[in-house]
Amino acid sequence: MLILEVGRDHFRFLECLASETRIRILELLSENPMNIRDLALTLGVSSAITTKHVQKLEEAGIVKSESVPGKRGTQKVCSLALDQVLLQFRSSKKEPNVYFSSIPVGQYSSFEVKPTCGLASDSSVIGMIDDPRYFADPEHVKASIVWFGSGWVEYRIPNFLLAGQRLKALEISLEICSEAPGYNEQWPSDITFEINGARIGTWTCPGDFGAQRGAYTPSWWNLGTNYGLLKRLTVGDGGSHIDGTRLSSVTVGDLAIGYGKDISLRIRCDETSEHCGGVTLLGRSFGNYRQDIEVAMRYESARAD
Repeated sequence: MLILEVGRDHFRFLECLASETRIRILELLSENPMNIRDLALTLGVSSAITTKHVQKLEEAGIVKSESVPGKRGTQKVCSLALDQVLLQFRSSKKEPNVYFSSIPVGQYSSFEVKPTCGLASDSSVIGMIDDPRYFADPEHVKASIVWFGSGWVEYRIPNFLLAGQRLKALEISLEICSEAPGYNEQWPSDITFEINGARIGTWTCPGDFGAQRGAYTPSWWNLGTNYGLLKRLTVGDGGSHIDGTRLSSVTVGDLAIGYGKDISLRIRCDETSEHCGGVTLLGRSFGNYRQDIEVAMRYESARAD
């Protein structure tokens, strides 16, 4: 389920819900996919007006469309891209006993990658595609999309815990998918997560998604991947989970997080894995989610406040 904090960062999404016509389109698509002509007839408006409303819903990542053969050429068939959304009115960043940090996908601290690979900012490709040397280009910190066929990238998570504060849970949220040449939505990849050298677990991503443009993917981008899946990795006292599904028995106590020491997060895809389908990481200027790698460190105090 998509969780959206109500604010200016998600204005485009919220604006889509401020139209009776667009709400009616969502009602119709909740029953069955429909083409533009049938939507227009049901709504009692022109196909041109219907198309504009659908485009707004596509840009917000609420609706997706595909061209399929029709009686007279091709037709654009629309369907829902989301099943449900939770609107969060109270900012999660105001929660007590939690430290938040946001790490751009281009600000990795070390790497070892093999093609296909590359990086791009919100305005252009950085360096040359499929040349791992450019992962060391100082411009890599500006990247908002990072992709590689095998290998790993490692990030440093700041640790703001004070003496007397015990970490209860570490939560990491990121938009991620496989990496196929161009794109391939049926391209599984075994992606492994490690924190402070401890193997948290492996999640198999189903594919590399490019059939529809991501809600925030720049208009100039034409290199395949357009969006990923939003995944939430949690390590707590009861083990490690991804989106609530257990990954391993590794607990937060196993991470050896020391006072004043940064935390390492390594994301990798091994050549020896059953599904070596690569990794694509999408930041706030790409994909369907206006975010980078978001980290929450939830703690308790050993002393009374």
